[in-house]
Amino acid sequence: MSKRELYLAAYDVSQPRRLVAALALVRGFATGGQKSVHEIFLTPFEKRELLHAMSLLLKEDEDRFLLLRLDPRAKTLTLGRASPPADPSFFYVA
Repeated sequence: MSKRELYLAAYDVSQPRRLVAALALVRGFATGGQKSVHEIFLTPFEKRELLHAMSLLLKEDEDRFLLLRLDPRAKTLTLGRASPPADPSFFYVA
């Protein structure tokens, strides 16, 4: 099994229907986040799958999507009651 790496996924979608679809797509992979920025642990295959699905969903001239790999050596800083991102051993699929 491939090791998962931590990414931040952020999007700016201009049309409400595509926005809802982008949110649903990203939340399918997300372990945390808020509004339009989410923490996601991905294998290389899952990354390709997400990027491909997002490319089919968004309009290049109107929408934006950013997938940023975070440095695994970097220290995680949390504020308030927040907990650091963790790759869960399993996901619930509805």
